[in-house]
Amino acid sequence: MKSLGNNIWYVDGDSVPFYSLPYTTRMVIVRLSDNTLWIHSPIKLTPELATQIDALGEVHFLIAPNKLHHLFLKDWQQHYPSAAIFGTEQVAEKRSDIEFNGTLSSDFIPPWQDNIQQRLFTGSKAMQECVFFHRDSRTLIVTDLIENFPADAFPSFKRFLAKISGILAPNGKMPIDWRLSFNKDTAREHIQHIIGWQPEKIVMAHGLIIDDQAVSFLEKAFSWVKLSRSKE
Repeated sequence: MKSLGNNIWYVDGDSVPFYSLPYTTRMVIVRLSDNTLWIHSPIKLTPELATQIDALGEVHFLIAPNKLHHLFLKDWQQHYPSAAIFGTEQVAEKRSDIEFNGTLSSDFIPPWQDNIQQRLFTGSKAMQECVFFHRDSRTLIVTDLIENFPADAFPSFKRFLAKISGILAPNGKMPIDWRLSFNKDTAREHIQHIIGWQPEKIVMAHGLIIDDQAVSFLEKAFSWVKLSRSKE
């Protein structure tokens, strides 16, 4: 468990196979102003991890930000039965075996809004993702909206595929298949709103964390929607 700032941490989990590539897993923990915990994209739960979590506070919210980040929700729900689970509509449809307490829709007013802002990134039938901004640490929290793998994350013969997809650091971005599925005007509106938060750090589920010049990184990562670059 590593700190990203006051009351925000991340934990790296084991890799999982995705399209034959080894994808790392990472979750983010935020301690809210009432000292309860908000868990983003839960990784595999182990006794050691549960002990660390319990030392931080009581788990109140479990977040499934897109339809690919749900694998370990059931285990967390069973271990923390009083925690409320929130996911996108696509996640809820995919995991009918899980009872969700709310949907991360565009008009959803979250109970954590005093500490964390959010935006449902739409514009594709293939993928939607709810992204979050932790105000106190000025950290943007995403899963697959941006992937930024170091080159050594993949075997040499698969590194070429990752580069074509556009997910290798320092030029990480949304994977090419999802980029091609998005309406650029809609995506542009969303990313301009996110840039308006003026994040200073970006933590993603897959790849190297951005800990400076976050806005410049976002502008570069989303150049495919033809953003008007800032003058900063």
